[in-house]
Amino acid sequence: MSDPAADAGKPDRRLPLSRRLVRSEDFRSIFDSGRNVVGSTMVMWVCRTDGQESRVGVVASKRTFRRAVDRNRAKRRLREAFRLHRDQLIPGTDLVIVARWRLLEADSRRIENEFVRLCAKAKVLEQAA
Repeated sequence: MSDPAADAGKPDRRLPLSRRLVRSEDFRSIFDSGRNVVGSTMVMWVCRTDGQESRVGVVASKRTFRRAVDRNRAKRRLREAFRLHRDQLIPGTDLVIVARWRLLEADSRRIENEFVRLCAKAKVLEQAA
């Protein structure tokens, strides 16, 4: 078990439910009003809101990934890329990331690099101070 006193100085690296898009209405509004950028392992739909936190929703379709284990792995890898780079995003950015079949062949570093590249292309990264 983890000692709460020892964890006090560490940043919170979890991805809480408040940072996830879960309602179908949220997904639909981003697909309808957002813009998209395309990469080899993912397609990212971006919408700016007036919220304080960036949120993410992930899609891995049955048509693209036949097996449930592949769909779950694809979604997990995309959520992880968001989790690691969420502090670099402009607050109030909502993302829907659609997994492409090449995602399962890519290593973690390639997925992260493409996530950052697509965010930069969509102009949702904060400028370095």
